[in-house]
Amino acid sequence: MTASSSIALVFGGSRGIGAACVDVLAASGWQVAFTYVSRAPEDAPHRHYPADIRDAAAVARVFDRVESDLGAAPTAIVANAGINVPAAPMAQFDPDNFRQLVEVNVVGAFNILAEAARRVRDGGAIVAVTTSLVRHAVPGTGPYTASKAAVESMVRAMAKELAGRRVRVNGVAPGPVDTDLFNAGKTEEAKQRMAAFSPFNRIGRPEEVAQVVRFLLSEESSWVHGQIVQPNGGMA
Repeated sequence: MTASSSIALVFGGSRGIGAACVDVLAASGWQVAFTYVSRAPEDAPHRHYPADIRDAAAVARVFDRVESDLGAAPTAIVANAGINVPAAPMAQFDPDNFRQLVEVNVVGAFNILAEAARRVRDGGAIVAVTTSLVRHAVPGTGPYTASKAAVESMVRAMAKELAGRRVRVNGVAPGPVDTDLFNAGKTEEAKQRMAAFSPFNRIGRPEEVAQVVRFLLSEESSWVHGQIVQPNGGMA
């Protein structure tokens, strides 16, 4: 399938990495649709739908609307929607915050990936966005990282399950990226500490991650399957 004949559906595409994915895919010739949570983006040139990913029925309705509006099921799905909460050591971590992480980042991702497994066209591709923190322990981030580790486990299992339909399933696990989600509640000092994770001593840009997502959704990555790719500037 060429990009021009393909439909990409980005869950969580109104800002940050998700918005960059929408822009990069559209620039590459894809038909793109995306979801947002509560506030519709102004003047968005692409189909967009509200979706609370915690609700499996709401996720299914997005697939229904894409198929109705664009005339076919998606060729590619990006599971990017997610949240973060204030970092804290395990001993002080707010249980309600952890419950929110599980409801959105685990249950929500499950709803997207399960529906994607049912609805993606044969020969298509699915990418889930996780985090390099799964392999890089940082104090205060354990519960958030755990929620993304769960997503990676689902990705690896799905890769085995969908191979018979020639559907490729991969994860993209960025390091620190300059988004609202990353910047929320962080001091400049904290941002500099995280920039130092990379030998380039900077934070990544959303479009740098989006280009990796685009590659994994394209035929250029036809032999990449069941992998977790880490665009993180050599984070160590």
